[in-house]
Amino acid sequence: MPDTTFGPKGWTPERLGPQNGKTYLITGANAGTGFQAARILLAKGAQVVMLNRSVDKSEAAIQSLKDEFGQEAKVSFVRMDLSDLASVRRAAQHVLETVPQITALICNAAIAQVPVQKLTVDGFESQLGTNHYGHFLLCGMLFDRFEMSKGRIVVVASLGYNMGIKTIQFEDMNWDKNYSANPVYSQSKLAQMMFAYELQDRVKAAGKAVGVFVCHPGSSATSLITTSGGFLTRILFKLMSLSPMVQSAEKGAYPEVMCATEDGLAQRALYGPTGRMQFVGPVGKGVLNAHAYDKPVMTRLWQVSEEAVGFTWNLHKAGSSEGRTLL
Repeated sequence: MPDTTFGPKGWTPERLGPQNGKTYLITGANAGTGFQAARILLAKGAQVVMLNRSVDKSEAAIQSLKDEFGQEAKVSFVRMDLSDLASVRRAAQHVLETVPQITALICNAAIAQVPVQKLTVDGFESQLGTNHYGHFLLCGMLFDRFEMSKGRIVVVASLGYNMGIKTIQFEDMNWDKNYSANPVYSQSKLAQMMFAYELQDRVKAAGKAVGVFVCHPGSSATSLITTSGGFLTRILFKLMSLSPMVQSAEKGAYPEVMCATEDGLAQRALYGPTGRMQFVGPVGKGVLNAHAYDKPVMTRLWQVSEEAVGFTWNLHKAGSSEGRTLL
C-alpha cells in the first residue's frame, strides 16, 4: 500500500516552515540532489555548510546560490574528501571549531558503479571507502555535537541495496577476487543503511537525543553516474533519463530534506518516491527489505568499521568514556 501520510502528492517543500537559526551540513552539495537540498533549505532561511571535495565546484555552487538568494545567504563550504580519512578528520575538526549547533547532517555524497577496482588512499575499495567508511567516521566525530543540538543524521541510501549479494562480504571487503561495479556499489549502500539502523539501536540503548533516518532519491537526473560510472553505464542512464522513469534532481532531493526536517517520521524505515518501482512519484515511506537490518551483520559491520577507520564512537550512557580516535 502506498504511504498516504502526506496526502496524494506526498511530501513536498511546501510543508517546510521557516528554517531561520537552523544549520544543515550536506556532503556532496555542489551538484545534484545535494545542491538542490541546499537550495530548498536556503530558500527557507537556513544556514547550509557544504562538505565537498572540489574547491572550484564549491565556489561556483555558492556563487550560484548567492545569485539566487542574495549575497547575504548563509552558505559556505568545508573541503572534505570522503575517500581520505585524514581529510574527513580535518573537516570534522573544522566543523567542531566553527559550527556551534547542527540541526542535521545529510550524508548525500557518493560514488557509483566504478568500472574497475580502485582503492582509497587508506587501502579500502573505493565505493565502500567513500560511501560508507568516510561517512561513518564523519558522523562519529560529530556525534556529540548532534546530541548537544538534539540534531539528526540523514543517510542517503539507494535502491541498489537490493542488488548484489544482499549482505556484507566480510571475508573480502575489497572484492579482490570477484570485483564487479554494480554488486560492489550495492554493498556500499547496504553498508550505509546497516550503519544507520545499527546506530538507531545504539542511540536508543544509550538514551541519546539524536534522530537517525534513511532515505533514497529514487531515479534522479544527477551527475552521479556520469562522474564515476563506466562508459556503458553512462550511456544506459542517459537513455533512461529521457523516460518518465527518471525525475529531476530537485525532486530527488525531497526525501533527504524531509528526513532532515519533518517531525513524526519512523526510524526503522526507508523514505523516498513511492510510485512506479519506487523510482519516481510522491515521497513517503517506502518498502524496506529485512536484509538491510540483519542484526548480526549490522553488529559485525559496526565493529569492522570502527577498526577500519580507527575511531571508537561515544555511545555509552552518561558518565561513560568518550569516543576517541585510535592512533
